Amino acid sequence: MATTCFTRPAFRSRVVPVVVLHNPAHAVPLAHALLEGGIDVVEITLRSDAALQAIEAVAQAVPQMHTGAGTVTRVEDVQRVLDAGARFALSPGCTDALVDAVEAAALPFIPGVMTPSEVMHRRAQGFRLMKLFPAAQAGGLGMLQALGAPLADVQFCPTGGVSPENLQDYLRLPNVAMAGGSWLAPADVLAAGDWNAITQRARQACALAEQAGGPPARL
Repeated sequence: MATTCFTRPAFRSRVVPVVVLHNPAHAVPLAHALLEGGIDVVEITLRSDAALQAIEAVAQAVPQMHTGAGTVTRVEDVQRVLDAGARFALSPGCTDALVDAVEAAALPFIPGVMTPSEVMHRRAQGFRLMKLFPAAQAGGLGMLQALGAPLADVQFCPTGGVSPENLQDYLRLPNVAMAGGSWLAPADVLAAGDWNAITQRARQACALAEQAGGPPARL
């Protein structure tokens, strides 16, 4: 059974910025901007050639930031993100081979799911926190509410379609531990190096999360 599911306290934020970085020089100022806004976690996705360098830069220069690697879809990705300094990993989906790899590496992992059968499969492997992706296409709030009754011992991090307008609705659900979103550090703001804008977006997200209630994220 998987021992890499999230079971211990770690980052405080219930909002996880999902970031695509094309310039690794942006990684450290981004991390500082998020921290200043109250967010102590970031998912840097493997959607660019700069991703591993960006993860390494944040891991070394901003150790107080809990840096996760997103879009981990292949077995060979696991050691690469671990070597770069990622503290945990996320995937839009999951395979049994990927579970074996993260377990062997002792890398905390949030597997992606979209259907009840996938949730049950990953739960049988020991996972209790999963990424509902793409959340909007999977049914969003209605899907999470429906999953909550028969699978009450599983929590989710919905990602894909989460925005400031619906963030509180997601976080108020008892089976939502945290939510991921790309609106906190969009491509145009990153390209402009507008770190103050990112800090303001982080503060807004933290305020919305606090108003929604619920415990800090657990890992």
